[in-house]
Amino acid sequence: MFSLAHCRRVTRQVRSRAKRTSRLSDGEMLSEAHRLQWEARGGTPLKRLLPDVFSLVVEAATRELGMTHYPVQIMGGVALFEGGIAEMQTGEGKTLTATLPVSLRAFAGKGCHIMTTNDYLADRDATQLRPVYERLGLTVGCIQQPMETGARREAYTCDITYGTASEIGFDFLRDRLRIGAGTTNDKRRAMFQQNAGEEAPVQRGQYFALVDEADSILIDEARTPLIIGLQLPNRPAMVSLYRWANHVVPELERNRDFQFDEKRRSAFLTEQGCRRVVLLSKPALLDSIDTERIYQHVEKAITAYYGFTLDRDYIVVDDEVIIVDESTGRQMDGRKWQDGLHQAVEAKEAIPLSPQTGSGARVTIQTLFRRYEHLAGMTGTAAVARREFKRVYKRKVTVVPTHKKCKRTGSPTRIFSTQAAKREAILKEIVRLVAKKRAVLIGTPSVFASEALSARLNDEGLAHSVLNAVQHEQEAKIVEKAGLPGRITIATNMAGRGTDILLHEHVREAGGLHVIATEMHTSKRIDRQLVGRAARQGDPGSFQFFLSLEDELLNVLPPAKLRRIQNSARPGKSGELSSRWLLLFQRTQRRLEKLHIKQRKEMLKQEQEQLKKYNRMGLDPFLELVES
Repeated sequence: MFSLAHCRRVTRQVRSRAKRTSRLSDGEMLSEAHRLQWEARGGTPLKRLLPDVFSLVVEAATRELGMTHYPVQIMGGVALFEGGIAEMQTGEGKTLTATLPVSLRAFAGKGCHIMTTNDYLADRDATQLRPVYERLGLTVGCIQQPMETGARREAYTCDITYGTASEIGFDFLRDRLRIGAGTTNDKRRAMFQQNAGEEAPVQRGQYFALVDEADSILIDEARTPLIIGLQLPNRPAMVSLYRWANHVVPELERNRDFQFDEKRRSAFLTEQGCRRVVLLSKPALLDSIDTERIYQHVEKAITAYYGFTLDRDYIVVDDEVIIVDESTGRQMDGRKWQDGLHQAVEAKEAIPLSPQTGSGARVTIQTLFRRYEHLAGMTGTAAVARREFKRVYKRKVTVVPTHKKCKRTGSPTRIFSTQAAKREAILKEIVRLVAKKRAVLIGTPSVFASEALSARLNDEGLAHSVLNAVQHEQEAKIVEKAGLPGRITIATNMAGRGTDILLHEHVREAGGLHVIATEMHTSKRIDRQLVGRAARQGDPGSFQFFLSLEDELLNVLPPAKLRRIQNSARPGKSGELSSRWLLLFQRTQRRLEKLHIKQRKEMLKQEQEQLKKYNRMGLDPFLELVES
């Protein structure tokens, strides 16, 4: 097993070779790259070629980008090549670090997949780094959501392919559908179809994947399966059932007619609730639907009503419900909740119901990435999840030292009895910071929260920008200006990962970017990502949390318990509470993290059992509905 000492030792070798490489002409560099590619594809172990290839990449980046890899970036590159998860603090240059292991793996000629959290970052990184790779004789492709099949196939034939985990995952599933079921020998089936035009797979296989923001993709998104749906027609009776179920929810009393679990976002009718549903007046169209199915749809409607909130969990655009990713704050275009939940939410919003979907092909993030021959990842928040990385993916977490000492400072968390009192305190803090010419980034948990705070700032005449799933198209422009003196930026989690806010010199002199976190999230790692926007690459910066007893995090507590807690609070005149209340938030967050770990563990166990079962039967486990 490799260690940090091993990474340091190899880094010294690379830097020594880089001095010689710097004396090569452009033509000599390309010839050397071709020679090393020939050796790699001829069977020479890549580990033996590492110092030479890494030194070429370092020189290529210097010539093409004017950027030289720091020793800590080379160390991170070594850890990634060895198949580890590298924890590199925000602003330490993960994008440039990735060029090292990616180039070396690409020399093998089997295709490398670089996963980012969204299309914007995939296109940005591919465009920025293409000159470096091309100087080494490597080709670069990029997968974007609207691409046609032919363009996707062309992108995957490149040595290096950038894309989101979901897009690459869906292409994997579409390939399974193209190949079809009935054999466990995928290579043989693919060989027969390689010249079959649109029927041929677009991917070459799963050789090497490098995952950016690895904890977000490999852990937070692990509970979300990738599903290619088969559209099922909406029968009039089913449309009527969805509409009727949504209509009756307000008539049902919580804890008497039904129970709702906030943590799991699931509802079930009590015996009294079932009796009441049976006695309610129903449209004639529902006469053909059995009672048990009616119960299930009422429970789905309750879940949509109590568990899913507009502008937090989803937005509505042109009569379409679009899911918002909890951990990134971004739109999840093309994704739908399963088992009728999506239609229940549509009924709640009184918009046309989309066709129901059956599952044609399905895979979870966990299972998809465990198929790769070589897997590596990088993120600023890996250490707290090291046990799960080891258990699920057999990956070791390596904490890479920072190039410059971090100058980030934190102020004590402030806690309030109500959202309104908290919002007023945040407003006063913003005014104070702007007067000092600081740049201010305010993190909110949802679109609704960002819009509510924006309205309050508008009332005070404070100019600001809002970055959320609704205004996502202006992301680059908003981020570009977020580091200017006196600039106020309100953002959801979209600004928490992969966002590099460059500071104006006057802001740097005034103390740097200040991050205000308006709530704690369900995962401490998401909070750390937001805080990590401040004090990047040796810049000064600071952060502070503002919390209230009405925050969304506490909604997972039983309603009666939460009311008791809120009623027992004794705030001061400004509505502020003592710091001892912070324990309540920390304990709730830890409980949720443990619950999510348990859910991911159970899901992985179930999926592995299904994989074994289908393989024994000689069936394709990813085409569950097609097979069954």
